[in-house]
Amino acid sequence: MSKQPLRTVPHGVMHVPVTPFKDDNSVDYATFEKLVDWHVRQKPSSLCVILHIAESVSLTIEEHKKLIEISVKVTNGRVPVIANVSSAGTDIACDLARHSEKVGADGTICLAPYYWPVPEEALHDHFYRVAKASSLPFMIYNSPIFHGTSLSPKFLVRLIEELPNFIGEKEASHNFEYFIEARRITQKARPEFGLILGVEYIIPSMSMGGVGSMSIAGSVAPNLMQKLYDLCAAGKYGEASPLQDKASHYWQIFKPEYPSPIKAAMEMVGRPVGTVRGPMRPLTAEQKKTLRKELEILGAFDGSEPQGW
Repeated sequence: MSKQPLRTVPHGVMHVPVTPFKDDNSVDYATFEKLVDWHVRQKPSSLCVILHIAESVSLTIEEHKKLIEISVKVTNGRVPVIANVSSAGTDIACDLARHSEKVGADGTICLAPYYWPVPEEALHDHFYRVAKASSLPFMIYNSPIFHGTSLSPKFLVRLIEELPNFIGEKEASHNFEYFIEARRITQKARPEFGLILGVEYIIPSMSMGGVGSMSIAGSVAPNLMQKLYDLCAAGKYGEASPLQDKASHYWQIFKPEYPSPIKAAMEMVGRPVGTVRGPMRPLTAEQKKTLRKELEILGAFDGSEPQGW
C-alpha cells in the first residue's frame, strides 16, 4: 500500500495494464508480474488494475482476485494501486472490494452494472453498497456506452454527501459539457473530488479542471503521455498540442477491436503478452501490418519510447 491514503484521484497519467495469456488461454501470472513492474518503472501517477483493457469481463473471480494481489505485491508501495471491482452483480462487486482492501490495494473503482437496465435508485444502492464494502477510497467509472446511462452531476453529489471515501470519477462519455458541469457541481460539494478523463485526451481534461488521464497508450508510449501531461500541468497547451495529436492518433489505432491492437503493439515493442480471450480475436496478419505502419508514423520504434522489458 502507498504511504499516504488517497484523498483524491492521483494527478497525472494513470496506467492500466493488460492481462497476459499463455497459448492455452490461461493467465500468464509470471508475465503479469513483469508487466506490472515495467509500468511502475515508467513512473505513472498510479496503476488502475484489472480494468476492461485487462479483459476483466473474461476473467474468473479467482483470476481477478489473484491479479489484484500480484499488482499490490509487485508494486510494493511505489505507486498507488486502484483495483477495478466492477461486476453485473452487487454482491460480487462488494466481495471484490473487500478482497482489494484485504490484500492492500489503495483504492477501488466501479462501473455501473453491465447489461441490466438499472433505475437510478437501484444504481445508487449499487454504488453505495460497493463503496461501503471497504474503507478504501472509491471511484466511479462513468461510461454510458457500457451501461446505457450517464450518471448526472446531481447523482454524484448525492453520493459525495453520503460517502466520505468517494474521491472521484473516471469520465468516459467524452461529453465535455458533462465534464465541465460535473466538475463545477462536485467541487462545491467536495473541493478535492477529482475527475480523470478516459484514454488519451489530456489537454481537454486538464484545461477543464480534470486531474489527468487514464491512459491506454501508456502501455506503448509512456514517455509521450508523461511529457504531454507535464506540459499541460505547466499550462503550456500550445506546446502540448502536437503531442496531444499523437496521443489521440494512438487511441484511434487502438480503439478498433480493443484490446487486441494494444496487445499486438506491445509485442512489436518487445513486451509480448500473448493473445486475447474470446469473444475478442487476435489481429490478422494484415491488421498487424497496418498497425506497424501506424506505429512507425508515430515514432514508437525511433528510440523515444522504451523497447522490451
